[in-house]
Amino acid sequence: MTSRRQFLAGLLATGLAPTPTWADAGSPQFVAAAALPDGSYVLCGIGAGDAIVFQIPLPARGHAAAAHPTRPEAVAFARRPGTFATVIDCASGLQKSTMTAPRGRHFYGHGAFSADGDWLLTTENDFEAGQGRIGVWDVRAGYTRAGEFASGGIGPHEIKRMGDSDIFVVANGGIDTHPDSGRTKLNIATMAPNLAYLHDGLVVETVALAPDMHKNSIRHLDVADGQVAFGMQWQGDGDPAVLAGLHRQGQPIVPLAASADHMRAMRGYVGSIAFSRAGDQVAVTSPVGGVTQVFDVATNALSHQIVAVDAGGVAARGAGFIISNGQGQLGQIAQGQLQLGARAPLAWDNHIVPVGA
Repeated sequence: MTSRRQFLAGLLATGLAPTPTWADAGSPQFVAAAALPDGSYVLCGIGAGDAIVFQIPLPARGHAAAAHPTRPEAVAFARRPGTFATVIDCASGLQKSTMTAPRGRHFYGHGAFSADGDWLLTTENDFEAGQGRIGVWDVRAGYTRAGEFASGGIGPHEIKRMGDSDIFVVANGGIDTHPDSGRTKLNIATMAPNLAYLHDGLVVETVALAPDMHKNSIRHLDVADGQVAFGMQWQGDGDPAVLAGLHRQGQPIVPLAASADHMRAMRGYVGSIAFSRAGDQVAVTSPVGGVTQVFDVATNALSHQIVAVDAGGVAARGAGFIISNGQGQLGQIAQGQLQLGARAPLAWDNHIVPVGA
């Protein structure tokens, strides 16, 4: 019997089908990369009730993904320092194309679409110059390379679009790497992380941490109502004073404060960060520390800490958050409590990406 996906693919080939939407891919609420027990890798769609509505093979380990704002299409990025990204038709389950980083570049595992979905921006490393770059890809032309511009710093990691605008914010982690040295960090003594705001190929604003925090690599981002939440990974000695913060353009950085004991529990590592749907809370995961912390935006202070072993991915869902771990579980954080579902035969990677965000 012909499957629904095969039927849709046939209609699309003849030009008779209506424009597909995310409903044609099972109405996923999120996409996330995962590893299977046999050592292969997939991109999954997560629907209502944590149902896995699709599971599509990837050629190698994925890190994060970018979900097209209207079409059932996702770009799965290789874990840094990867040089490929796979464009997937999530309705048919077919790979549409492969994006290959230009010579002298590698991806950092993240990308973001323009508001109209016609362009994709990717965080990249010009590893000979030791400078961050933003790759520009023409979606309408089949994800062909259209150009690049400066990221405003070194080691750009996550990039997000600011709401419905085409202003983007990028986390320049400040760490210089080179493929010949693998994931070795080459400039810890002089690293200088920042947040950079980008518009029309230009850096319109940068904001840096205080000098005594220059070894706090800004890595992960979320945005809500014009505000950016960012998570960091500490490269210095001892324990950092802070691992997350908030920022609005034109204003100073606001640290998200917690006690020394709570900072120690994170073990210097933020795996992912997310605003709640209402924008009044920020959740910060640490798969290394085995805890997730939830901060109150109004007070900029820790609200509660939850034991969450190997939890990496987090995103807003309902009044709380969805969370994923490397043991194949999805769960819900609500009212200060974590409820985990059954284990699936896969290991989730570090990020859960909302569809239609």
